[in-house]
Amino acid sequence: MNRKRTPVGIMLIIILILASLLAACGAAQAPMAVDKGLVESEGGFSPPQPMEAPAVASDGVYQGVDSAQAAERIVIKDGNLEIVVADPAASMDRISTLAEELGGFVVSANLYQQRLESGIDVPRATITIRVLAENMNQGMERIRSESDRLPLSESVKSQDVTSEYTDLQSRLRNLEATEKQLQEIMDEASRTEDVLSVYNQLVSVREQIEVIKGQIKYYEESADLSAITATLIANEAVQPLTVGGWQPGGVAKQAIQALINAAKGIATAAIWIILLVLPVLLLIFVIFILPVILIIRYIRRRRRNRTQALASNEPPATVG
Repeated sequence: MNRKRTPVGIMLIIILILASLLAACGAAQAPMAVDKGLVESEGGFSPPQPMEAPAVASDGVYQGVDSAQAAERIVIKDGNLEIVVADPAASMDRISTLAEELGGFVVSANLYQQRLESGIDVPRATITIRVLAENMNQGMERIRSESDRLPLSESVKSQDVTSEYTDLQSRLRNLEATEKQLQEIMDEASRTEDVLSVYNQLVSVREQIEVIKGQIKYYEESADLSAITATLIANEAVQPLTVGGWQPGGVAKQAIQALINAAKGIATAAIWIILLVLPVLLLIFVIFILPVILIIRYIRRRRRNRTQALASNEPPATVG
């Protein structure tokens, strides 16, 4: 019995209908339960992905950050001074008052006794203050004026933390947005395991937020208030030892310097001898003295051989 073949057009229509039904079923099953960043899976709810950080342009400025904010530099400046004063305790009190006058405060202050080689105890102090950054130069000058001589040492260190500060702000914004999404997800979650999972993630995000806020606060305060550390040394600690107008320290220094000069002279002579005199003497020996020695040895050897030959050719003596 012959069957009629299905027309090609009817076959195409059937294929299209089946493809449409399969696509509709796949579309109905493909979307996952997504609600404000919450993705439901077999293990519960997974956290929303954090927002991407703003891109960084070639000039180092973050894209998406306000231009005025990016142009403001965050610079931390610290100063160090080591000066000689008549009374370290009194100078330390005046520097403490100075910190308040310049809009700052005392970070630490330490006064102790320093024993010299002579056995005398003299005071020594170290104080660290913070003043407004714009008053740092004035503070350094005021502290410098506590001494009637130049500072033993003085330095100012600057650190530009603008990029680190901007990066921390960007991370803070992303974490705060993630925290808000997690809070909304936890409010709408119904299953206990989902609530606990989101809560644990929310606690972790909040801990990171607190750490970053602390770092941002540190940068802001360090940039607004510059630190100045002053070491205050008593005059007696730098005065040379004097006995009846005689300064043993000066004599000892001269003796040590003479010893160093003598050692330098000996070392210089040894270098000249090793690198110049010895090679010259060796060259003279090889060119002039060694040939003469060889010639003399050769002549002596020939004479010895000739004497031995003559002695062997003499006739034996007769007995009368």
